[in-house]
Amino acid sequence: MLKYIAKRILYIIFVFFIMSIIMFGIFKMVPGDPAAMAIKDVPKTDPVVYQQKYDAARERLGLDKPIPVQYVSWITKMLSGDFGYSESYRNDVINIVKEPMGNTIFINIFNVVAALLITIPLGIVQAVKKHSKFDNVVQVGTIVGYSLPSFIVSLVAIYFFAIKLQIFPVSGMNTPGFSGTGWEKFLDKMYHFALPLIVMTVASLGSMTRFVRAAMIEALSMDYIRTARAKGLTEKVVIYSHAFRNALLPIITLIIGWFLGIFGGSVVIEQIFGLNGLGKLLYTSLQAQDYNVVLALNMFYFVIAIVGNLITDLSYGLVDPRVKIN
Repeated sequence: MLKYIAKRILYIIFVFFIMSIIMFGIFKMVPGDPAAMAIKDVPKTDPVVYQQKYDAARERLGLDKPIPVQYVSWITKMLSGDFGYSESYRNDVINIVKEPMGNTIFINIFNVVAALLITIPLGIVQAVKKHSKFDNVVQVGTIVGYSLPSFIVSLVAIYFFAIKLQIFPVSGMNTPGFSGTGWEKFLDKMYHFALPLIVMTVASLGSMTRFVRAAMIEALSMDYIRTARAKGLTEKVVIYSHAFRNALLPIITLIIGWFLGIFGGSVVIEQIFGLNGLGKLLYTSLQAQDYNVVLALNMFYFVIAIVGNLITDLSYGLVDPRVKIN
């Protein structure tokens, strides 16, 4: 096991450097001039002064050096914890990312946990009562929910709950001008988070419920389930101790991927509801051609993805003893 983990870590390091070169090269080929964006507030009435400011910006950003030198400088700083300086936000990238990452992790952890608490029991009941009226109704509901884009669900929710019923605010993360204790500010923030959290949870129910149902139906059709029932085991033991544990193998991949996705955020949801999350930060940084922020976020997502693959492989051996890592 330790030998396997060591090999995978070496593989991760190798792939990380290859992807960093590809990512850096792609952003260097993207149309746009970061130096010009950095001095966009400088008037062009005096061409000489503007050119001096432009040259100074290129030197400050390291754009006057050859691309290989720029890459070595960027990757060295990033590995030492220096993710660069954001020209559009006028702050270090690490300071810019802190608050959006906290918001994204919070709302997505809530979404994942709430969705799992609903979808896993629902999928199990569907599989046990396959082709019943309950199963058919839930099947139709999950297909509709899976088919609807999240932005449509968001707009419908805003129309009914924020505009018509006025239960929740339309957008934002806090009430303008609100002042209170730390607890009152937290409750106000949760009040603004409530509607996007509901939308994200509802939008994610369809795919996971259908996945759990399919995995459980396959597990319940196996010979060992018939053997367990023939031994006189209760239906509860057969379903939860035997069928569900074996159905976990395909489900666990989706669950781990879902949890890793909490760092990615949701660009659509965050844009519609005006949430300060990683998805919105990535979108606005792309618009502003703030490549230090964009590169840092993309490399972070990549590391999360490859580490997630390792966690998924290792978790297989924990869930199913038949899986052995060589």
